[in-house]
Amino acid sequence: MRLAILDGLRLGVVLRDEVADVTGALPWTHDDDPLTAGWWRALCRDLDLVRPALAQAAEDPSVPRIALADARLRAPAVNPSKIVAAASNYAGHVAEMHQVQRRTLGRIEPWMMEFDVFLKAPSSICGPEEYISLPAQQAAAEIHHEAELVAIVGKGGRRIPAPQALSRIVGYTIGLDITVRGEGDRSRRKSYDTFSPLGPWLVTSDEAGEPSDMDIELVCNGALRQQVSTRDMLVPVSEIVAYASTIMTLLPGDVIFTGAPPGVGVIRPGDKLRVRISRLGEMEVGVR
Repeated sequence: MRLAILDGLRLGVVLRDEVADVTGALPWTHDDDPLTAGWWRALCRDLDLVRPALAQAAEDPSVPRIALADARLRAPAVNPSKIVAAASNYAGHVAEMHQVQRRTLGRIEPWMMEFDVFLKAPSSICGPEEYISLPAQQAAAEIHHEAELVAIVGKGGRRIPAPQALSRIVGYTIGLDITVRGEGDRSRRKSYDTFSPLGPWLVTSDEAGEPSDMDIELVCNGALRQQVSTRDMLVPVSEIVAYASTIMTLLPGDVIFTGAPPGVGVIRPGDKLRVRISRLGEMEVGVR
């Protein structure tokens, strides 16, 4: 099942070239305020319970539908408690960061070459119809794209064993981890508004399949920059989830970026970024 967020924070099920508005099938009161819309987190937690009603509504001819080409899609994440992001999770990216750091820092920071997780501000999320806005105060810095597989937490939990971790993920989406290169903490350099584009929808875990067998591709202005398989991750998604849950309780609706593949590069105003992940679809965002 592909779940989309429509204008008014309404819930859609994507069916081929249409989106069915199934908001009315939800058992919770609909709230279109992103600060208080707890129905989305409840959906992530209890999808198995409400899926039959959503599937039935999606096939109901009386349910409102809109052509996919005309739908304005929002980020498939509503007010998560946190964004967890994996660092240094592809060997090729670790290798290229030696050159990037020499150029932008004048030195190599060994600790940044080791796998770990960090936090991004949830306010950095934007949707597939929005633009990445480059901050004026960073005009002299290199700002890079990082196309990533993103997992959305379902039931969540604390100290989740790795063999159970994927069962705590409700689904997957496409993400861009936009990054200012230079001095300072990762969380600050990656948390500017619009620095976490997500979309175009959430593909539930059963439909998305095994996350260690997906192809990621990023094209910038028609030129291929990133192309990798998630099988090349140093730490698989299940272990990222398990490790993060030893540090912080993962809550329904939380967002997990799984690491940047090699091929990151500078973005500038006017650029168009198209990201494709197999079985998930593709997303295009502009830069301004």
